[in-house]
Amino acid sequence: MEWTRLIVLDLGPGEVYAHTCGESEWIVLPLSGGCEVRCTEPFPHPAPSRNRAQPGPAPQTPAGLEDPGLRASSAGAGVAAARQLGPPGRTVRDAHVQAGAGQDQAPPAIEARGSGGSAPSSGPQRFELRGRRGVFDGVTDFAYLPRDGHAEIRAAVGGRFALVGARCERRLPARYGPAREVPVELRGAGQCSRQVNNFAAAGPDAFACDRLIAVEVLTPGGNWSSYPPHKHDEHHPGEESRLEEIYWFEIAPHGDTPGVGYQRVSPSPAGKTDILTEVRTGDTVLIPDGWHGPSIAAPGHDMYYLNVMAGPGGPREWLIRDHPDHGWIRSTWTGQDTDPRLPFYRAEDPV
Repeated sequence: MEWTRLIVLDLGPGEVYAHTCGESEWIVLPLSGGCEVRCTEPFPHPAPSRNRAQPGPAPQTPAGLEDPGLRASSAGAGVAAARQLGPPGRTVRDAHVQAGAGQDQAPPAIEARGSGGSAPSSGPQRFELRGRRGVFDGVTDFAYLPRDGHAEIRAAVGGRFALVGARCERRLPARYGPAREVPVELRGAGQCSRQVNNFAAAGPDAFACDRLIAVEVLTPGGNWSSYPPHKHDEHHPGEESRLEEIYWFEIAPHGDTPGVGYQRVSPSPAGKTDILTEVRTGDTVLIPDGWHGPSIAAPGHDMYYLNVMAGPGGPREWLIRDHPDHGWIRSTWTGQDTDPRLPFYRAEDPV
């Protein structure tokens, strides 16, 4: 993928992951558990202009999944395993690669200033993320890491954490995003009802990023979301944005039975991505182009997916075009109630 980035970390108690942001902006999002994020921003200097030439191509995605690998953090306090992504248009299942391979390590000493604050600062900062028990239990707070920054993520009692990123040009300050300010939206109706946690959605009042757009979607078991099928792989001002997208899934089990769902991506005029795949917890679907949807939650198994989007155009906006054969379904929602199982929770609910 050229613009979007995703790393999923499983950290044991006291383990630390050292992260170099490089040419991308990142958000640290707890999936289960809490963590401390220490961030060292680069020395202040003018941010790159959007009128400058585009940066060089991102490193190529490997042709296949690499062998499992582990790397100790710069703090020497533990070892972190990271999942990264394989080729576009396929499902990646629990792909372990060397955490931070090819990246410079963070500075060995990071001086903490503040805790949980949202005020911009060019000096080292520390953000305490309370996190949550799991993605079906509550909205989470998060931390924004700037382009060219360095960070360490430490989990005192362990947990799972997503680093969602986008190749970008502007360098924005490191910041804290409180859970209580995450807009929780209900979309669709009836069996197309779903919940969207817009922690880094696009829009004038959204959390500020340069190119990154990221949301969480929760779908009750038996429902369809990402429906009608839609696309955003061409630039049509005011109608459609050019954005590639990553879907990362968690499917709720039923007792001892693991959860399962299904994802469809079909070819569009702009691309040939064509996939119908079973998805389980930890699976990732890469969507560089194409009509995507539905995302189908099997009855009895609630579905969660994390969406990461970015693209080359400006401004930062999410404009979609419905599939012409299926867009009519929206008209049937008038007069239907939202699924009574929603919302799973609200931003103000205690975790």
